Amino acid sequence: MRTKFIMSAAVLAVSSATASFAEDSSDPIIIPTHNWSSQIVMSHVVGQIFESMGNSVEYVSTDSQAVYESVRLGDVTLEMEVWEGAFGPSFEAALEKGGLHDVGDHDAVTREDWWYPAWTKEACPGLPDWEALNACAELFATPETGDKGRFLGGPVDWLKNDQERVDALGMNFVVVNAGSASALWAEVAAAERDKRPVVIFNWTPNFVEALYPGEFVEFPAYSEGCKSDPAVGPNPTALYDCGNPANGYMKKAAWDGMKDKWPNAYAVLERISFTNPQIAEMAKLVDIDEFEPEDAATEWLEQNESIWKPWIEGGA
Repeated sequence: MRTKFIMSAAVLAVSSATASFAEDSSDPIIIPTHNWSSQIVMSHVVGQIFESMGNSVEYVSTDSQAVYESVRLGDVTLEMEVWEGAFGPSFEAALEKGGLHDVGDHDAVTREDWWYPAWTKEACPGLPDWEALNACAELFATPETGDKGRFLGGPVDWLKNDQERVDALGMNFVVVNAGSASALWAEVAAAERDKRPVVIFNWTPNFVEALYPGEFVEFPAYSEGCKSDPAVGPNPTALYDCGNPANGYMKKAAWDGMKDKWPNAYAVLERISFTNPQIAEMAKLVDIDEFEPEDAATEWLEQNESIWKPWIEGGA
């Protein structure tokens, strides 16, 4: 475990670049954190940038679905990782109600779906096709699932509708939800020892792809309506009979009042845009290098001044 870092002089030095800014409110900017590493670190990265500008920041742990209602009501100020596959419906519902708005996309392209490490394909060579996976279901059976395969999903509050997909596609699998993201990585690490076939929920950007080469399962392609209209997709009587978007967005969201209450912080938020490798590195600092999230944020800022300083200075 690395010891706690003190905010670097380089980070503090950017205060001179903000001297000409109009004054933001002295009230704290409230930033929510959830239960996966990149979001927590990214939130601290952005919070530390705001602090270097003279703003006050507070962090609150919130539910990753309910947060959009909290942003809409102004109980929290912003959300840094709006993943299309996991949170698109909650985000879009809040947009329709008003009070929250889209602050733009990150450069990152996301995917969230069933995934397996490379050795699994050796045991089930028809992969990544979902029907081939289903034909190999017995390879994934455990004592708790009997003769059915086990799919280890993410925490329940990520609302991935995996059981609905299993039912809609008639798959011979049981969905078991992990208690945390770290439980997913522990499952893969345990399976690696004897090359046991395993299929879990995974996503990109994520540090895991650098440690364990693997592939996403290819379900029927996502199309608009497959989660709301039974007529869309191969099963005309069921929803969720498709995969998640293969090239999903990752957006930023903010309370409508942020741009007036903290205009300078909001201007920086508009310019912030992270890439897949940058987000994967944030997660790696916690999950592999064992930094505390706030220390990981400081480390990332120290190593990437050329990326974030232009956001404060008003550059592209």
